[in-house]
Amino acid sequence: MGQTQWEWPMTDCQENHSERAALLRPIQYEMTMPVEGSAAPSQSGRALSLNISRGGMLVLMDRPPAIDQVMKIYVPTPITAAETPTLAEVRWTRKLPFSQNSSTAPYFVGLKFMF
Repeated sequence: MGQTQWEWPMTDCQENHSERAALLRPIQYEMTMPVEGSAAPSQSGRALSLNISRGGMLVLMDRPPAIDQVMKIYVPTPITAAETPTLAEVRWTRKLPFSQNSSTAPYFVGLKFMF
């Protein structure tokens, strides 16, 4: 029997995630051009942020971006009228295992801020 959608691989990560803070807000994003130099137009949309840390952010998206894709995300600030754009790299994606319809399942997306 193959791996089920609940069996996500666990890895020994040396990163300290104790500094994560919950941040449940809709955010805007823009995909940058792929590294390969494709002439595809940039895509933009909205995602739901779940948590944030000094090094990255966890978001929920309606489709999985490519691993290593660079995105411009608009990070919410305490002043709701201001959003700070920053670049982030997609490090991993996982399909949310609760969806009845596999083709419309949302995805967890782990982003690493680029400094």
